[in-house]
Amino acid sequence: MVQQEAVYDVVVVGGSGVDTIVRVDALPVPLADSVMVGPIQEWPGQTGGNVALGVRALGLDVAFLDCIGDDATGAQVRERLAKGDVEFHAAISAAGTRRAVNLVDATGRRMSFYDARDPEDLRMPRDFYLPHLRRARHVHLSITNFTRFLYDDIEALGVPVSTDLHDWDGLADHQREFALRSDLVFFSAAATGERAPELMREILREGRAGAVVATAGAGGAYVLTRDGADEPVHIPAVSPPAPVVDSNGAGDAFVTGFLYGRLDGREPAECARLGAVAGAFACTAPGSTAMIGRAELLGE
Repeated sequence: MVQQEAVYDVVVVGGSGVDTIVRVDALPVPLADSVMVGPIQEWPGQTGGNVALGVRALGLDVAFLDCIGDDATGAQVRERLAKGDVEFHAAISAAGTRRAVNLVDATGRRMSFYDARDPEDLRMPRDFYLPHLRRARHVHLSITNFTRFLYDDIEALGVPVSTDLHDWDGLADHQREFALRSDLVFFSAAATGERAPELMREILREGRAGAVVATAGAGGAYVLTRDGADEPVHIPAVSPPAPVVDSNGAGDAFVTGFLYGRLDGREPAECARLGAVAGAFACTAPGSTAMIGRAELLGE
C-alpha cells in the first residue's frame, strides 16, 4: 500500500463528546439525597476533541474523525470543533454522541463518569477513514473500541501512531491492544503508582512502542524510551501561569505539547517538557477551554 503525500500533521480518531461539569466542594462527595452546587456547565470536547483542538491551536494541520450521533449533542461537538478550526469528519452512529459527567473540586481535581453508549459492534467504515490516514504524518487513536480496528491499516501504511491509555492499571484488557500496537504510548500513573516504571518497561518489552510516557499530575511526568536507560527520566511539573481552575483536559493538552515536539524533531525529554507546559496551561480555565498557542508553548 503506497502512502499519498501527507497533508495532515496529525489525524485524530475517536473520542469526542460533551462533558457536563459539576463543581463540588471536595472529593469524594458525601452521600446525601441532595447536594447544592454552583452552576452546572456543558463543554464539548472530550479526549479526542481536546487533542484535535490542541494541536490545531499550535498551528498544526489536523483532521479529526469520529462516530457521533445526528443529535443535539453532536451539534455541540461540531460547533466547538468548527470554532477551533478543526477539520472534522463524522460517521453517523445510531447510538448517539457520547457524554460524560465530571465532578470537579475546589482544587481542580476531577472524577469523571463516561457513558458506554457505543455498541460493541460499532465500526468506522474503512472507505471513510482510509483516505485520511493515507495523508497523515501521524495518527493519534483514542481508546474508543472501534478505533482498535484501524491498526492493521495504519501499520500497512507505515504511519506512526500514538494513544493515551488514561488511568490504565496495566491489567484491564480493553487498553492492552492499544498499549502494544502503538509507537508512542501515554498513560496516567494515577492507577499504578509505584508500579508505573515496570508497566512502562512491559509496554516497551512486549509491544512496538519506541517511547512510553507516564503523567503524574503535580508530580510531573516520566519518559522511557526503547534505546534509553532502564529507568524512566523524570520531567518536573510546570507551574501554571494563572490559578488552577479545572484539571479537565490537562492530560490531553500534555499529549498535544508532546506531539508538537515530536513532529518538530525534538528529543523525547524535550517533548515531555513541552507537554508539561501545555498541561499546566490547560488547568487555568474551565472545561478544557484553555488551548495553548505556539508562542506560549515555546516561551517566545
